[in-house]
Amino acid sequence: MPHDTPLIATIVAGLGLAFVFGALANRFRVPPLVGYLIAGVLVGPNTPGFVADAGLANELAEIGVILLMFGVGLHFSLKDLLSVRAIAIPGAVVQIGFATALGAGLAWLLGWSMGAGLVFGLALSVASTVVLLRALQERRLIETERGRIAVGWLIVEDLAMVLALVLLPALAGVLGGQPQVDSHASGLLALPASYGIWGVVGITLAKVAAFVVVMLVVGRRLIPWILHYVAHTGSRELFRLAVLAIALGVAFGAAKLFGVSLALGAFFAGMIMSESELSHRAAEESLPLRDAFSVLFFVSVGMLFDPFSLMSNGLPILATLAIVVLGKSLAAFVIVVAFGYPIATALMISASLAQIGEFSFILAELGVGLGLLPEQGRDLILAGAILSIVLNPLMSLAIDWMKPWLEARAAKASPPEEARPIGPATEPGHVASVAASPVKEDGPPPKTSLSSHSILIGYGRVGSLVGAALKEAALPFLVIEDADKTLAKLKAEGVETVAGNAANADVFSAANPERAKRLILAIPNAFEAGQVVLRARAANPDISVIARAHSDAEVEHLKGLGADTVIMGEREIARGIVEEVLGHKPEATEPSAA
Repeated sequence: MPHDTPLIATIVAGLGLAFVFGALANRFRVPPLVGYLIAGVLVGPNTPGFVADAGLANELAEIGVILLMFGVGLHFSLKDLLSVRAIAIPGAVVQIGFATALGAGLAWLLGWSMGAGLVFGLALSVASTVVLLRALQERRLIETERGRIAVGWLIVEDLAMVLALVLLPALAGVLGGQPQVDSHASGLLALPASYGIWGVVGITLAKVAAFVVVMLVVGRRLIPWILHYVAHTGSRELFRLAVLAIALGVAFGAAKLFGVSLALGAFFAGMIMSESELSHRAAEESLPLRDAFSVLFFVSVGMLFDPFSLMSNGLPILATLAIVVLGKSLAAFVIVVAFGYPIATALMISASLAQIGEFSFILAELGVGLGLLPEQGRDLILAGAILSIVLNPLMSLAIDWMKPWLEARAAKASPPEEARPIGPATEPGHVASVAASPVKEDGPPPKTSLSSHSILIGYGRVGSLVGAALKEAALPFLVIEDADKTLAKLKAEGVETVAGNAANADVFSAANPERAKRLILAIPNAFEAGQVVLRARAANPDISVIARAHSDAEVEHLKGLGADTVIMGEREIARGIVEEVLGHKPEATEPSAA
């Protein structure tokens, strides 16, 4: 059996170097994706040494995009998507038009044709799926209103680029390129050139609509049924295989049968699967592969970059980067604010869109193939993508720094509406929550007036059971949670909440840890829980800290940071089983509690 296979070599080199440089980047407090990009540059054709197979790397990266969009779909519903259409559709269209105009202007200055300017501008107008979603996931914003707007915006951009990829070959002759007379698309439903421009547009939109209808009518029944059937077999291996087969199969079928992008098809598959009660388990089963293949995406992007182009095309690269990072961001910011959304939402969305990625590469390759875009344009797009992806985490940090100042100025112009109590109090004399008015302000939350209370972090499957017990015992508590649906449910039940990530200093401070009696960490992420434990100990050395863990290593990690009691789920399950078998409570033999 041959051992020097391109696929294995590409995966080993990509993941191995990504780990090394990602770890180094994390050590120097730089986002790990910068290390992944450097790994890609090192295994690319523009640097000496080993050269990975670029074609295979791109296909592996495409799997990462599919799984990532599938995971986002698992946290979405059709209702969520429709709820942001009023801002996502016009916002994305206007932003695409503005960025395209800026790109065409730069192309004109460089002496390119009108067709080259159009392709170049379109390539600079569309954000990278992977970068945007990774940023939202790291900041735990997927299920918030801001996250839904960003994802909805991304879906509209995706649809617009699908239409552009179909129309460009038909328009190539008019725009000064090489006309393509055979077809405008690949797959079983390719469009003959004889249909004309408006025929192509109409049929493309009809195919997208047909895909949506098939997913809503057939997929909504078939996909949950398959999941439940496989779950009842009791095989975890089959369940994981079913999840991956559905995600990849629907994405591939959508591309081949309906001309829809792979990412969009995967998103709809996840969104339909989210209606199943097993969606949480499906998300957990696909998470490791999502992370691994998304890393390969960044490696594949790095492989395309020629670091020596920074010297030969210095000024054009800076101008391209300015359009992506500043021009697109400014347009998105103005649009979101014009629709009446708060400063924080506008800043987050503008920062998320300040990069370009996979669709930009596809458009660039198509433009060069059609004779519309010069090779210099492709090089500028690649350089702009690499640099904007590297700068994107820094944009988020800059946004966090600017947000308080901008919100303070906005508050002077329009003072906040007076809050009104709703629901019963969690403690006599205390209001449980205030009405969530239509104002979508999401700045630093106000500090609670509760004292001697419990702070419950997370309200998922474990946290909800703990919260129910606290309510039954009439113990005062509040919940820190970042999922909009859960927050709305808690407020309806009269439970005081703080919206956001507990690892954020402002969010945790709003829970008044200085006067709290205990901290209960119901979140499964031990590393994030450790950050919260450190904040709690710094604010109140006497607070009692109870956390959960999934392994002995996590138990030791959390206890080392200051947790008083760490409960490991597997050990408690075993203890309960032994108690049932022996008829009495077994003695604690492991340090699951202090």
